[in-house]
Amino acid sequence: MARNKVTVIGAGNVGATTAQRVAEAGLADVVLVDIVEGLPQGKGLDLAEAAPVVSHDARITGTNDYAETAGSDVIVVTSGLARQPGMSRDDLLIKNAGIVKAVVQASASQSPNAVLIVVTNPLDAMCHVAMQASGFPRERVLGMAGVLDSARFRTFIAEELGVSVADTSAFVLGGHGDTMVPLPRYSTVAGIPITDLLTADRIQALVDRTANGGAEIVGLLKTGSAFYAPAASAISMAEAYLKDKKRVIPCAALLNGEYGVKGLYIGVPVVIGKDGVEKIVELPLDTESRIQMQKTAGSIQKDLELLRDLGVL
Repeated sequence: MARNKVTVIGAGNVGATTAQRVAEAGLADVVLVDIVEGLPQGKGLDLAEAAPVVSHDARITGTNDYAETAGSDVIVVTSGLARQPGMSRDDLLIKNAGIVKAVVQASASQSPNAVLIVVTNPLDAMCHVAMQASGFPRERVLGMAGVLDSARFRTFIAEELGVSVADTSAFVLGGHGDTMVPLPRYSTVAGIPITDLLTADRIQALVDRTANGGAEIVGLLKTGSAFYAPAASAISMAEAYLKDKKRVIPCAALLNGEYGVKGLYIGVPVVIGKDGVEKIVELPLDTESRIQMQKTAGSIQKDLELLRDLGVL
């Protein structure tokens, strides 16, 4: 039986770590693509040479040629620029939109039946760019953010209460970063809502830390951004699709009226299985969370209007 095939676009830290996790989990053969000559080839060869030690038989290919990605089941898009000092958010949005558009057009044409998982920031807007560039239906284009934000929230909850992360569950909806919409009453420890275990002040402190989770890591690293947790988060989505797990995972999906939002990618809980996004789970939100979701939607809409004005969308 032929193995699954996953293409990872971008051989930086997130992309290379994603490729490593895919191969070592035995999920699929991996094609690592990058515009820089020698970079994906070198990292691909290094990963291949680790295979005998960690005992997997996945084939790992590094390339600058999208022809080698043909027939992929999953395409993970990590390519793009990190925000540099002095660069505005709009500058980052415009530059990364151009990159995502180009790489998605090149890869989608080679793998017309793939599922696209977008990791590049600003995430929600990049999902729109990827969907338009690929021509794929909404079920097969989704964005990785909610998994990561929820994982950060779970980490901080477990740390605060001195319990295993395996017993914590959390939902973070909305945008990635400061427009996220955390749901403390749907966040639990062994089924017990954290609202029964922590004071409102402590919950707010954990929420604030989660919203600034990426910035906290950037501040510590000084020359880079998070990559271990983002890669792990993307893999959890790919695995749910490849193994038809029907997992309920918070990620950026195109809404069609759910949560009062239409025509926008925004973070919500979805069921991921063999058809990609198989269902959007609509949770009843309190008034404050509904207001936050609308605020997030407005921010994403503004990004899309800028991209349309510039002819990127």
